[in-house]
Amino acid sequence: MKITRIEATSHRVPIRVPLREQSLLWGAVCVRVETDAGISGFGLTGHNYRFAVRECINREIAPLLVGRDPLPTERHWYDLYCRLNPRAQTGAWSSAVSAVDIALWDIKGKVFSQPVWRLLGGYSQTVPAYVTFGLMEYSREELVEAAKHFVAQGHDKLKMVVAVKQATDPAEDAARVRVVREAVGDKVELIVDANYMFAYPEALELCKRIEPYHIKWFEEPVYGNDARLLASLRRHTSIPISAGQNEGHKWRILELLLHEAVDIVQPNVVFVGGFTEALKVAAMAQAFNLPVANGGGWPHLNAHLMAGVANGYRVEFHVPMWAASERRRLTGHPGDGR
Repeated sequence: MKITRIEATSHRVPIRVPLREQSLLWGAVCVRVETDAGISGFGLTGHNYRFAVRECINREIAPLLVGRDPLPTERHWYDLYCRLNPRAQTGAWSSAVSAVDIALWDIKGKVFSQPVWRLLGGYSQTVPAYVTFGLMEYSREELVEAAKHFVAQGHDKLKMVVAVKQATDPAEDAARVRVVREAVGDKVELIVDANYMFAYPEALELCKRIEPYHIKWFEEPVYGNDARLLASLRRHTSIPISAGQNEGHKWRILELLLHEAVDIVQPNVVFVGGFTEALKVAAMAQAFNLPVANGGGWPHLNAHLMAGVANGYRVEFHVPMWAASERRRLTGHPGDGR
């Protein structure tokens, strides 16, 4: 079996959110890998520099992989790394190889009549999930309304975004967390995410202000995911710290681990280098006795990693696509499970 064609296309995906008439638009690059056996694989990556990613796949990666056997994913990953990106190690290249690698694993699953989560280790067919609901654009009143909306549907694990006013007002962020906690009660898990917007002093101030509200974890609180500052913050707060969703290679995750900077490692398969690289990140985290729980969305793909490995934890949904329950069950369909 040989690869005969690789094509990437860029898209803007509308995402409907509560309390907003106009959909949010997410960027995405989709890739299709075709073979002479009639089996095709599909992958994607998201959000950033989608035209650069598309052209990287079509002009650089496709000529290198067409004509090859699609199954040896480890070899393809390292060949692409050595030929195209031995120095930069992240950015557009990492997103591009993520999409292609995901498509190759989809093919592998179809060839062996197995879902990807089983090929990745098959630890569990179910994974716990949570909903990101709280946008920075919401007022306090809208935050409360959105939170109550999801709780009324039965969801009890919610994440809200902090770092309003360009991450300059931790007091206002704390007030927003407070009103949500008061609205949903203590039985609902509440997660906060700063998208690495805060300088260290503001991140520490916010931690101290929201510690009484029983935060499940604080995601990417410090600008640039600075490993030293994350480690210091972790020592000075009782709130668990997480990071890693936009890191483009395992060496950057290793820095977080060696500095003891996080309690939860957050690789996202659509950015970190696909399933091939994400497996290595999960194994490193396991060696440090830490769970992996994706951030950054694209749950239908990240769920395969979380289900495949023993230290797989939460899967993030930006829009709930299921009836509320404790865990999501993956299908046994070959490939990505569609």
